[in-house]
Amino acid sequence: MSIEVKNLLKVYGEQKAVNNISFKVNKGEIVGFLGPNGAGKSTTMKIITGYLEQSGGDAYVCGMNVTDKPLETKKKIGYLPELNALYYDMYVREYLAFVAEVHKIESRKPSGQKKKIESVIELTGLTVESKKKIGQLSKGYKQRVGLAAALIHDPEVLILDEPTSGLDPNQIIEIREVIKKQGKDKTVLFSSHILQEVEAMCDRVIIINKGELVADDKLSNLRQRSSSNTVKVSFKESLEKELLQQLPAARSVNKTDANNWQLATDNPEQLRKQILELSLQHNLNIVSLQSESQSLEDVFRALTQKAE
Repeated sequence: MSIEVKNLLKVYGEQKAVNNISFKVNKGEIVGFLGPNGAGKSTTMKIITGYLEQSGGDAYVCGMNVTDKPLETKKKIGYLPELNALYYDMYVREYLAFVAEVHKIESRKPSGQKKKIESVIELTGLTVESKKKIGQLSKGYKQRVGLAAALIHDPEVLILDEPTSGLDPNQIIEIREVIKKQGKDKTVLFSSHILQEVEAMCDRVIIINKGELVADDKLSNLRQRSSSNTVKVSFKESLEKELLQQLPAARSVNKTDANNWQLATDNPEQLRKQILELSLQHNLNIVSLQSESQSLEDVFRALTQKAE
């Protein structure tokens, strides 16, 4: 695996910002790293990238311990921090050339510095603004410069802390495609408060709350585990609420309007079968019957509020 943390702990005074968490992220995975403000996401990312020292536990990148081999692991990582620190007096290409030199990308080779700079400028959609000083750019384009800097040395691991912050909807879609493309042959761990972005890019999410791991699973599994799945049914006829309340798989029954009903359940498939059987027994005509899968926002709220 490309990223692994084992029993990671970070303590500030009496507060445990990260409390004994463990997880792995493999090559080719794009994993969403979620949690409320102050949950410990950025702290964990800083420890993995070697910018912050942990109080206990270990972090590994590409099989190397971050503490034992700080320089070697940094070479493997492209990092976009939440607070994207840039040199505002430098031009975009000038800044990227500086970053390329830090990573010792030689300018004399055919596949060297200039080609790398042009490649990441095109990849991140910076071409139109590439001749400006960074300080003249909008927040969204500054974010693109940070992403370009993270990608310029073609790292094996990408750690992205709020990568779409400040971008407009069109820019978000463009950067989403960049991240998805990079995720085909890299390891990507990214945090975001825009949960729709995580749903669009990730099959797997890791959720932490108050420094503790509360979920690490495929999004589809988390939705299935959620206790608030919903089945909506509409009948041609009117009927009493008590009739639907008798269904074993229904946890609660609510009438939305006219002959439309919403039923909460732990087993949507079983409940649908029971509704069909009920309609046959009582000669009811079903106009529509559908399950509503839970959004990531629903799952996130349920897990983080439960952990409080």
